Amino acid sequence: MKVRLILIPLLLLGAILIPLLLTGEASTEKVEQAINAFPSIYPDYNGVTIPPNIAPLNFIIQEEGEAYRAVVKTGQSDVIKLENRDGCMQFPMRAWKQLLADNRGGEYTIEIAVKKEGTWHTFKPITNQIANEDIDSFLVYRLLNSAYTRWSEMGIYQRDVESFDERPIINNHATEGKCMNCHSFNKNDPQTMMLHLRGGSSSGTLILLNDEVRKVNTATDFNRAGAYPAWHPSSKMIAFSVNKLEMFFHGTAQEPRDVLDRGSDIILYFIENNLVTTSPLVASVDRMETFPAWSPDGTWLYFCSCPDFASFIDGDDFRYEDILYDLYRIPYNLQTREWGELELVLAGADVGKSITMPRISPGGTYLMCCLANDGHFPIYKPSSELYLLNLETRDLRKLNINSDQADTYHSWSSNGRWFVFSSKRLDGLMARPFFAYFEADGTSHKPFILPQKDPRFYQSFLKTYNRPELVAGPVTVRPQVFVKTAYDNSRRFDATLDPKVAVRDQPVGGEKMYNIAPN
Repeated sequence: MKVRLILIPLLLLGAILIPLLLTGEASTEKVEQAINAFPSIYPDYNGVTIPPNIAPLNFIIQEEGEAYRAVVKTGQSDVIKLENRDGCMQFPMRAWKQLLADNRGGEYTIEIAVKKEGTWHTFKPITNQIANEDIDSFLVYRLLNSAYTRWSEMGIYQRDVESFDERPIINNHATEGKCMNCHSFNKNDPQTMMLHLRGGSSSGTLILLNDEVRKVNTATDFNRAGAYPAWHPSSKMIAFSVNKLEMFFHGTAQEPRDVLDRGSDIILYFIENNLVTTSPLVASVDRMETFPAWSPDGTWLYFCSCPDFASFIDGDDFRYEDILYDLYRIPYNLQTREWGELELVLAGADVGKSITMPRISPGGTYLMCCLANDGHFPIYKPSSELYLLNLETRDLRKLNINSDQADTYHSWSSNGRWFVFSSKRLDGLMARPFFAYFEADGTSHKPFILPQKDPRFYQSFLKTYNRPELVAGPVTVRPQVFVKTAYDNSRRFDATLDPKVAVRDQPVGGEKMYNIAPN
């Protein structure tokens, strides 16, 4: 009598896998046949490098068959064995965590077999690497509908990447369905955070610092309210771009939607004394400046810039394809509050692309950015790809993680060995978060999507992941605190303008527009 110990799925309480002892006569199955090809699995977790603290990489075997088997091995030892009839492979959390802990810096293989007409067909084994370095334990992102007409349903969420736990930081069900965007953290610290609320009496910028949430209005007689943020490493100040953005539609394009920036400058907002300042070097009347980013030591402010919007209009002719943003930087002394000389780092015309969204690695050696054919808003551009600039050698190269769809917003892990980015590669419509391992020499490994408990999740989830940010732990402030602060205009901080800054006839972007109505 032959005895086999296998794991089969029990379709109860989320398909919990339990071991059953099967007994019977000698097996009548045919000899296994080897297939010299990799199996088709979804998501694509084949040949990836993963963190030693990531949640289980569950997947579906996308091969025709009547039964499915996946055996995880380290060396010659079987570590996890799953067998079922639907090909949905969900690894037990405890066994998965033990696998990663025991093989940090090593690798594991997955041997997949599919049963057809009584014969098991065994595919080439999948091999994945386990890095030595952890990834930051939480990912923060905005979830919203991909259709721009349905933007009113959104929220900012945090996901524990070591498990499948997802919780809201704030949802706009509690803020009258108004927009909330541009969440940002200082050096991956979940307790040093900011986000914008737009529209209605809750409008303002919420800043979490030193266990206190405050609501501020960064609009002054010089500027509209701040938009794209960049924390100074000291946590004393935040650089903002001030933009006048509007939807734009191409007559013929793979993706007709677009966003125009009709006017932008950069300001600095000092938190302690509630002061806004700037300089003509970063707030020029002849150019548009946007997407600020600080170097890790806080001495350089990087940003993107192009000529004023009007320079691209010739009568009825709008030369949109000529809008190419350049990459600049400028030194800034926080103690003396003095600006240095403006420096062109990389010209869009020299690379034939528009340069946006710079983010500097924690070590200060590399700058990652988006390069697209034109314009300001890469998430709507299938041409958008991620590039890496070595700030020491000024060598620029395209990363090997790009696809034929929009690959955009990216953020670094606190140790600089991982980054996350948004990609529409699955369907061309919705952005999903992908992780990639980053070597010290600047090379990156094959990216993999944020794992979900049900590997079929992305096939039916119809919201897009926006602005993924890696953080070192959870945001512990309750959503109710953010909402209460948003509606308490009696304790709002209205920014004052540095008297050294000359007020223009009109604020940046044309008509004056505060993001908070007076009481």
